[in-house]
Amino acid sequence: MLSIGAFAQVGQVTHRMLRHWDQAGLLVPAHVEPTTGYRSYDPEQLDRLHRIVALRQLGFGIDEISALLEDGVDVVQLARMLGRRRHELEREHRIASERLADVERRLHLIEEEHAMPTVEIVTKSLPALRLAARTAVVRDQPEVAGVVGPAFDAVAAVIGHIPGALETPVASYSLDERGLHVIVGYAYDGEPRDGVEIVSLPAVEKAFCSTHLGEISGIASSWQALHTEVVARGAEPAGPCRELYLRADESGRSDEFVVELQQPVTPAG
Repeated sequence: MLSIGAFAQVGQVTHRMLRHWDQAGLLVPAHVEPTTGYRSYDPEQLDRLHRIVALRQLGFGIDEISALLEDGVDVVQLARMLGRRRHELEREHRIASERLADVERRLHLIEEEHAMPTVEIVTKSLPALRLAARTAVVRDQPEVAGVVGPAFDAVAAVIGHIPGALETPVASYSLDERGLHVIVGYAYDGEPRDGVEIVSLPAVEKAFCSTHLGEISGIASSWQALHTEVVARGAEPAGPCRELYLRADESGRSDEFVVELQQPVTPAG
Protein backbone atom coordinates (compact mmCIF):
# COMPACT_ATOMS: atom_id res chain seq x y z
CA MET A 1 0.00 0.00 0.00
CA LEU A 2 1.06 3.58 -0.64
CA SER A 3 0.57 6.40 1.81
CA ILE A 4 -1.39 9.41 0.56
CA GLY A 5 1.87 11.36 0.45
CA ALA A 6 3.63 8.77 -1.70
CA PHE A 7 0.59 8.34 -3.94
CA ALA A 8 0.29 12.10 -4.43
CA GLN A 9 3.99 12.42 -5.22
CA VAL A 10 3.90 9.67 -7.84
CA GLY A 11 0.81 11.16 -9.45
CA GLN A 12 2.09 14.75 -9.08
CA VAL A 13 -1.15 15.92 -7.48
CA THR A 14 -1.88 17.52 -4.11
CA HIS A 15 -3.28 15.82 -1.00
CA ARG A 16 -6.19 18.23 -1.21
CA MET A 17 -7.01 17.09 -4.75
CA LEU A 18 -6.94 13.43 -3.71
CA ARG A 19 -9.32 14.16 -0.82
CA HIS A 20 -11.60 16.05 -3.20
CA TRP A 21 -11.68 13.13 -5.64
CA ASP A 22 -12.34 10.75 -2.75
CA GLN A 23 -15.35 12.82 -1.61
CA ALA A 24 -16.64 12.89 -5.19
CA GLY A 25 -16.28 9.12 -5.48
CA LEU A 26 -13.88 9.47 -8.38
CA LEU A 27 -10.82 7.91 -6.72
CA VAL A 28 -11.59 6.24 -3.41
CA PRO A 29 -8.62 5.08 -1.27
CA ALA A 30 -8.05 1.35 -1.02
CA HIS A 31 -8.05 1.69 2.76
CA VAL A 32 -9.02 4.31 5.33
CA GLU A 33 -7.91 3.87 8.93
CA PRO A 34 -11.15 3.99 10.99
CA THR A 35 -9.70 5.79 13.98
CA THR A 36 -7.41 8.31 12.26
CA GLY A 37 -8.99 8.64 8.83
CA TYR A 38 -5.55 8.04 7.34
CA ARG A 39 -5.84 7.18 3.63
CA SER A 40 -3.71 4.66 1.77
CA TYR A 41 -3.82 3.53 -1.82
CA ASP A 42 -3.12 0.35 -3.77
CA PRO A 43 -0.37 0.74 -6.40
CA GLU A 44 -2.86 -0.63 -8.95
CA GLN A 45 -4.85 2.59 -8.50
CA LEU A 46 -2.06 4.60 -10.14
CA ASP A 47 -3.44 3.65 -13.54
CA ARG A 48 -6.78 5.28 -12.69
CA LEU A 49 -5.00 8.28 -11.15
CA HIS A 50 -3.02 8.94 -14.32
CA ARG A 51 -6.17 8.71 -16.42
CA ILE A 52 -7.96 11.17 -14.15
CA VAL A 53 -5.06 13.64 -14.33
CA ALA A 54 -4.88 13.29 -18.13
CA LEU A 55 -8.61 13.89 -18.52
CA ARG A 56 -8.45 16.91 -16.20
CA GLN A 57 -5.69 18.32 -18.41
CA LEU A 58 -8.08 17.94 -21.34
CA GLY A 59 -10.57 20.16 -19.54
CA PHE A 60 -13.14 17.56 -18.46
CA GLY A 61 -15.09 18.04 -15.23
CA ILE A 62 -15.44 15.46 -12.48
CA ASP A 63 -18.81 14.15 -13.66
CA GLU A 64 -17.54 13.83 -17.22
CA ILE A 65 -14.39 12.02 -16.07
CA SER A 66 -16.45 9.62 -13.97
CA ALA A 67 -18.66 8.81 -16.95
CA LEU A 68 -15.66 8.33 -19.26
CA LEU A 69 -13.93 6.01 -16.81
CA GLU A 70 -17.10 4.00 -16.36
CA ASP A 71 -17.31 3.58 -20.14
CA GLY A 72 -13.65 2.62 -20.22
CA VAL A 73 -10.96 4.89 -21.66
CA ASP A 74 -8.00 2.94 -23.01
CA VAL A 75 -4.44 4.15 -23.56
CA VAL A 76 -4.94 4.70 -27.30
CA GLN A 77 -7.99 6.91 -26.72
CA LEU A 78 -6.20 8.94 -24.06
CA ALA A 79 -3.14 9.38 -26.25
CA ARG A 80 -5.34 10.61 -29.10
CA MET A 81 -7.23 13.02 -26.83
CA LEU A 82 -4.02 14.34 -25.28
CA GLY A 83 -2.51 14.78 -28.74
CA ARG A 84 -5.46 16.95 -29.78
CA ARG A 85 -5.17 18.98 -26.58
CA ARG A 86 -1.45 19.45 -27.18
CA HIS A 87 -2.13 20.87 -30.65
CA GLU A 88 -4.78 23.20 -29.16
CA LEU A 89 -2.36 24.45 -26.51
CA GLU A 90 0.40 24.93 -29.08
CA ARG A 91 -2.00 26.96 -31.23
CA GLU A 92 -3.12 29.04 -28.23
CA HIS A 93 0.51 29.68 -27.29
CA ARG A 94 1.39 30.70 -30.86
CA ILE A 95 -1.58 33.06 -31.10
CA ALA A 96 -0.78 34.58 -27.68
CA SER A 97 2.82 35.14 -28.76
CA GLU A 98 1.70 36.74 -32.01
CA ARG A 99 -0.74 38.99 -30.17
CA LEU A 100 2.01 40.05 -27.79
CA ALA A 101 4.25 40.85 -30.75
CA ASP A 102 1.40 42.85 -32.32
CA VAL A 103 0.90 44.83 -29.10
CA GLU A 104 4.62 45.56 -28.90
CA ARG A 105 4.61 46.65 -32.55
CA ARG A 106 1.70 49.02 -31.97
CA LEU A 107 3.35 50.47 -28.87
CA HIS A 108 6.50 51.06 -30.89
CA LEU A 109 4.49 52.80 -33.61
CA ILE A 110 2.81 55.02 -31.03
CA GLU A 111 6.17 55.92 -29.49
CA GLU A 112 7.72 56.60 -32.90
CA GLU A 113 4.72 58.03 -34.74
CA HIS A 114 6.18 61.53 -35.01
CA ALA A 115 9.48 60.20 -36.29
CA MET A 116 8.08 57.54 -38.65
CA PRO A 117 9.75 57.84 -42.07
CA THR A 118 7.53 58.31 -45.11
CA VAL A 119 7.20 55.11 -47.12
CA GLU A 120 7.63 55.14 -50.88
CA ILE A 121 4.19 54.91 -52.48
CA VAL A 122 3.37 53.97 -56.05
CA THR A 123 -0.15 54.65 -57.36
CA LYS A 124 -1.42 52.24 -60.01
CA SER A 125 -4.33 50.11 -61.14
CA LEU A 126 -4.56 46.41 -60.27
CA PRO A 127 -5.54 43.73 -62.77
CA ALA A 128 -8.38 41.28 -62.29
CA LEU A 129 -7.03 37.94 -61.10
CA ARG A 130 -8.37 34.41 -61.21
CA LEU A 131 -6.84 32.39 -58.38
CA ALA A 132 -6.58 28.77 -57.42
CA ALA A 133 -6.87 29.39 -53.70
CA ARG A 134 -7.70 28.40 -50.18
CA THR A 135 -9.91 30.68 -48.08
CA ALA A 136 -10.39 31.14 -44.34
CA VAL A 137 -11.91 33.51 -41.80
CA VAL A 138 -9.82 34.38 -38.74
CA ARG A 139 -10.79 36.40 -35.68
CA ASP A 140 -7.97 38.92 -35.76
CA GLN A 141 -4.66 39.86 -37.28
CA PRO A 142 -2.32 37.69 -35.16
CA GLU A 143 -3.96 34.50 -36.47
CA VAL A 144 -3.13 35.30 -40.09
CA ALA A 145 0.47 34.04 -39.86
CA GLY A 146 -0.75 30.54 -39.09
CA VAL A 147 -3.04 30.52 -42.13
CA VAL A 148 -1.14 32.04 -45.06
CA GLY A 149 1.92 29.77 -45.27
CA PRO A 150 -0.01 26.48 -44.93
CA ALA A 151 -2.60 27.69 -47.45
CA PHE A 152 0.09 28.44 -50.05
CA ASP A 153 1.56 24.97 -49.43
CA ALA A 154 -1.86 23.30 -49.77
CA VAL A 155 -2.60 25.01 -53.10
CA ALA A 156 0.90 24.29 -54.42
CA ALA A 157 0.42 20.61 -53.59
CA VAL A 158 -2.58 20.56 -55.97
CA ILE A 159 -1.36 22.66 -58.93
CA GLY A 160 2.41 22.77 -58.43
CA HIS A 161 3.06 20.19 -61.14
CA ILE A 162 1.57 22.50 -63.79
CA PRO A 163 4.28 24.57 -65.56
CA GLY A 164 4.11 28.22 -64.49
CA ALA A 165 1.23 27.70 -62.07
CA LEU A 166 3.16 29.01 -59.05
CA GLU A 167 4.61 32.15 -60.62
CA THR A 168 2.17 34.66 -59.06
CA PRO A 169 1.45 34.09 -55.33
CA VAL A 170 -1.23 36.42 -53.98
CA ALA A 171 -3.00 36.89 -50.65
CA SER A 172 -6.10 39.06 -50.25
CA TYR A 173 -7.70 40.34 -47.04
CA SER A 174 -11.07 41.90 -46.21
CA LEU A 175 -12.73 42.59 -42.87
CA ASP A 176 -16.37 42.34 -41.75
CA GLU A 177 -18.30 41.48 -38.60
CA ARG A 178 -17.34 37.80 -38.92
CA GLY A 179 -13.62 38.53 -38.87
CA LEU A 180 -10.77 38.81 -41.35
CA HIS A 181 -11.47 36.99 -44.63
CA VAL A 182 -8.26 35.56 -46.10
CA ILE A 183 -7.78 34.37 -49.68
CA VAL A 184 -4.43 32.73 -50.46
CA GLY A 185 -3.44 31.30 -53.81
CA TYR A 186 -1.83 31.58 -57.21
CA ALA A 187 -2.95 33.24 -60.46
CA TYR A 188 -4.37 30.31 -62.41
CA ASP A 189 -6.13 29.87 -65.75
CA GLY A 190 -6.58 26.10 -65.65
CA GLU A 191 -9.52 23.84 -64.94
CA PRO A 192 -11.01 23.60 -61.41
CA ARG A 193 -9.37 20.94 -59.27
CA ASP A 194 -10.28 19.16 -56.07
CA GLY A 195 -8.57 20.72 -53.05
CA VAL A 196 -8.62 24.34 -54.25
CA GLU A 197 -11.25 27.01 -54.86
CA ILE A 198 -11.42 29.22 -57.93
CA VAL A 199 -11.64 32.80 -56.67
CA SER A 200 -11.87 35.94 -58.81
CA LEU A 201 -10.39 39.24 -57.62
CA PRO A 202 -11.84 42.22 -59.52
CA ALA A 203 -9.74 44.83 -61.28
CA VAL A 204 -8.99 47.93 -59.19
CA GLU A 205 -8.86 51.38 -60.76
CA LYS A 206 -6.54 52.94 -58.18
CA ALA A 207 -4.37 51.44 -55.45
CA PHE A 208 -1.56 52.74 -53.25
CA CYS A 209 1.31 50.26 -53.24
CA SER A 210 4.52 49.92 -51.27
CA THR A 211 7.11 47.17 -50.81
CA HIS A 212 7.87 45.09 -47.72
CA LEU A 213 11.44 43.80 -47.55
CA GLY A 214 12.82 41.30 -45.05
CA GLU A 215 11.29 39.10 -42.41
CA ILE A 216 7.65 38.26 -42.94
CA SER A 217 7.00 38.81 -39.22
CA GLY A 218 7.47 42.53 -39.84
CA ILE A 219 4.89 42.84 -42.60
CA ALA A 220 2.23 44.21 -40.23
CA SER A 221 4.45 47.24 -39.58
CA SER A 222 4.81 47.79 -43.32
CA TRP A 223 1.03 47.68 -43.70
CA GLN A 224 0.66 50.16 -40.83
CA ALA A 225 3.08 52.54 -42.52
CA LEU A 226 1.23 52.24 -45.84
CA HIS A 227 -2.17 52.90 -44.25
CA THR A 228 -0.78 55.87 -42.35
CA GLU A 229 0.41 57.30 -45.65
CA VAL A 230 -2.96 56.62 -47.31
CA VAL A 231 -4.68 58.77 -44.70
CA ALA A 232 -1.96 61.42 -44.81
CA ARG A 233 -2.55 61.80 -48.56
CA GLY A 234 -6.26 62.41 -48.08
CA ALA A 235 -7.43 59.05 -49.41
CA GLU A 236 -9.42 56.18 -47.88
CA PRO A 237 -8.93 52.41 -48.11
CA ALA A 238 -11.54 50.87 -50.42
CA GLY A 239 -12.06 47.14 -50.71
CA PRO A 240 -9.85 44.13 -50.02
CA CYS A 241 -6.11 44.71 -49.89
CA ARG A 242 -3.64 42.37 -51.57
CA GLU A 243 -0.14 41.03 -51.04
CA LEU A 244 1.81 40.10 -54.16
CA TYR A 245 4.74 37.88 -53.22
CA LEU A 246 7.62 38.84 -55.51
CA ARG A 247 10.14 36.75 -53.63
CA ALA A 248 9.22 34.23 -50.95
CA ASP A 249 11.18 32.27 -48.36
CA GLU A 250 12.19 29.33 -50.57
CA SER A 251 15.71 29.29 -49.15
CA GLY A 252 14.49 28.74 -45.60
CA ARG A 253 15.78 32.15 -44.48
CA SER A 254 13.16 34.34 -42.84
CA ASP A 255 14.69 37.55 -44.25
CA GLU A 256 14.24 36.67 -47.93
CA PHE A 257 10.76 38.12 -48.52
CA VAL A 258 9.89 40.82 -51.04
CA VAL A 259 6.15 41.55 -50.97
CA GLU A 260 4.24 44.30 -52.75
CA LEU A 261 1.46 45.64 -50.53
CA GLN A 262 -1.53 46.81 -52.54
CA GLN A 263 -4.31 48.88 -50.97
CA PRO A 264 -7.22 49.97 -53.19
CA VAL A 265 -8.22 53.57 -52.39
CA THR A 266 -10.83 56.21 -53.10
CA PRO A 267 -10.44 59.96 -52.58
CA ALA A 268 -11.50 61.17 -49.11
CA GLY A 269 -14.77 63.03 -48.77
